[in-house]
Amino acid sequence: MTSQPKLTTAKKIRAGIMALATTALLANSFASGNAFADNSGLPDPGFEIVQGRTALLVTDPQNDFLSPDGVTWGVVGKNVTENGTVENIDQLFAAAKSAGMPVFISPHYYYPHDHGWKFEGALEALMHKIGMFDRPGPLSTKGFEGSGADWLDQYKKYIDDGKTVVTSPHKVFGPETNDLVLQLRKQGIDKVIIAGMSANLCTESHMRALTEQGFEVMVVTDATAAAQVPGYDGYSTALTNFRMIASHVADTKSVVASINAANLN
Repeated sequence: MTSQPKLTTAKKIRAGIMALATTALLANSFASGNAFADNSGLPDPGFEIVQGRTALLVTDPQNDFLSPDGVTWGVVGKNVTENGTVENIDQLFAAAKSAGMPVFISPHYYYPHDHGWKFEGALEALMHKIGMFDRPGPLSTKGFEGSGADWLDQYKKYIDDGKTVVTSPHKVFGPETNDLVLQLRKQGIDKVIIAGMSANLCTESHMRALTEQGFEVMVVTDATAAAQVPGYDGYSTALTNFRMIASHVADTKSVVASINAANLN
């Protein structure tokens, strides 16, 4: 029986480095079809977290969507609870901050002049009617603390840390009316992980707009939720469109693990 040649120290070191590199590549990437397997036959391009190019975007992490006291809780609360949306967003914030990943917030605010619009879509009309995201004006924070337009309390330690980019407000659903794209491009970001509210409205609209603007986009499927009313399920609708449009979709557990493994600091 022929004995196997012994590896030299240099070869062992090179082999170790290759093994570590392979492990890191697999950990930092979402391999096609693994994290969100389905039988659709659709391709799964995957999404790789790249230092300096990847950011977390959270849409509308605000009380009116995510607090039981919010004005939409009656229609979104069940889905938020089932998905564990509040805690999942929190986990994404914590992972991104720990890894040194840039975080962007695209909020939704309405000022008195917005209530003078001469025409509205169905959900715009409803949001204005129930006073959703209302603020007294763009230069005033009077009454903001604890209001429906304010951040959920548990997110404030992440958003108010002096490092998170809070864009100007979007006014309907997508970022076409705010400075999100400018802020992302000015920081050299071209890959975006999206979470937040609500799934088939602002979250989906941001996904679509960023995709059209040339960004690579992934959506975290259980870090969002939507209104569910008789005859209409916003969440199921959004899942279909996320899968068909985004480069990749994955759950919070998979995304957090990949962010932690990326070690972006």
